Amino acid sequence: MEHAEFDTAFEKLPEGYSEGAYEGRRFNLIVRRSKDGRRSSLFAKELAGTDIVSFNLYRIASGRTLLKPCEMSAEKVVAFVLDIRPDA
Repeated sequence: MEHAEFDTAFEKLPEGYSEGAYEGRRFNLIVRRSKDGRRSSLFAKELAGTDIVSFNLYRIASGRTLLKPCEMSAEKVVAFVLDIRPDA
C-alpha cells in the first residue's frame, strides 16, 4: 500500500484507548504499535451503534506498507483513518 496521507493520519492517532468522532458518530479506538514500529493495529467500535473498523498494518523490510483490513474493505479503513477526529 502506498498512501502517505493514510500513514500520516494513522501516526497521529494516540496509542492505547481513545474516543473520537467520525461522520457525526462517536467511536472508541484502541491503537497498538509494536516497539520496533513494524506492526500496528486499530480496533474501533461505534459507541451508540454496531459499526466496527479493524485492521492490521505491517511495514516490511522493502519499506512497503501492507494494510490488512479485518472483514471489511480497505476503502472503509482508509476513509475512517483519514476522517476520524480523536478527542483532545
